[in-house]
Amino acid sequence: MAVDLLLGLQWGDEGKGKIVDVLTASYDVIARFQGGPNAGHTLEFEGNKHVLHTIPSGIFHPKAVNLIGNGVVIDPVIFMKEIENLSPYQIDFKNKLLISKKAHLILPTHRLLDAASEAVKGKAKIGSTLKGIGPAYMDKTGRNGMRMGDLLADDWEEKYQRLLKKHLALLEGINAQIEYDLISMQEAFFESVKAVREFTLVDSEQYIFEAQKAGKKILAEGAQGSLLDIDFGTYPFVTSSTTTAAGACTGLGIAPNKIKEVFGIFKAYTTRVGSGPFPTELFDEDGKQMGVAGHEFGATTGRARRCGWLDLVALKYSIQINGVTQLMMMKGDVLSGFKTIKVCTAYDTPKGRIDYLPYDIASEPITPVYEEFEGWEEDLTAMTRLEEFPKSFLDYITYLEAALETPIRIVSVGPDRKQTIFR
Repeated sequence: MAVDLLLGLQWGDEGKGKIVDVLTASYDVIARFQGGPNAGHTLEFEGNKHVLHTIPSGIFHPKAVNLIGNGVVIDPVIFMKEIENLSPYQIDFKNKLLISKKAHLILPTHRLLDAASEAVKGKAKIGSTLKGIGPAYMDKTGRNGMRMGDLLADDWEEKYQRLLKKHLALLEGINAQIEYDLISMQEAFFESVKAVREFTLVDSEQYIFEAQKAGKKILAEGAQGSLLDIDFGTYPFVTSSTTTAAGACTGLGIAPNKIKEVFGIFKAYTTRVGSGPFPTELFDEDGKQMGVAGHEFGATTGRARRCGWLDLVALKYSIQINGVTQLMMMKGDVLSGFKTIKVCTAYDTPKGRIDYLPYDIASEPITPVYEEFEGWEEDLTAMTRLEEFPKSFLDYITYLEAALETPIRIVSVGPDRKQTIFR
């Protein structure tokens, strides 16, 4: 049985959590394949809003098993807070939430190293969420990280102490002026570890293999967005993991030839959190209107997101490197009220006009080239059928579908499950 894959095509915050929640009824397993608690997947249904950071977005469906894959880094403290927030919903975590033994741990000192690294960068900081994710992945690739499976061994605290000693030496070398209380941080960590050890830890790649063999339907869920990929994103203003389709192979142990559908999610406009290049960013009233109408604040950090028009150059690039087979457009309702809608189709650079994403869009000035479209005034949020959409919105969808050469199968017009229209 093939595996379907869902990921973001912009700089994250595209609405992946909502779509996973909507699609979960058709799947047996939802498997998160990369990232850490810097992810904030927001789900809304039955009048309630939920924000998940580590737990896959299918957790509210009783049928599906949710798997945290080996490519994820886990902070036990944040994880247990998530579990606590879900306690009113009577979820059978023992059977419905599995954690890979190969997933790496975020230690308290990873968070300190993250803060220290950002502090010394000054104006050159990358906009880290300071969750310790980058340093945790550095330990993973440096081959001395701690994994969830280590917690099952009698000597796991010795491993912890060895890594702690290394981190404290690094902090001393960085010599950043940050304040922290390591004793209380460690107390919370050890308390959470006790609870985490009670969850079901599995050899996740074997679980996925057996599920495929048994004909189970699997949906791999990504975090962040393709433009934040460690290799193919707007480096160095990126995250620390592989956010593209390739990340599902390394983050879950799925063979490339087992991936069938690649669902790519994008907003009808563009946003970005933190530092880094953003060619279509708006600093005028249009940008403010997008931010207010779209409630553009980070689900994890609360930081205001930067807003701008849709960038087709970057979006085509993401579709290319991921092999996207179906598109899902989010937040079309946010553009209601704009007299004119703009779409970036190319970049003007000192070396001429280009229609592809170059090596570096941060160091050279880039001027977006726009096409303009007629806007619409109608409120889309109560619409439940394509036939109800205003003509100018339908024209916008048709244009994007043709320009991107990929079918747009879902149009979202609000945060709730019900505000999802299939085409």
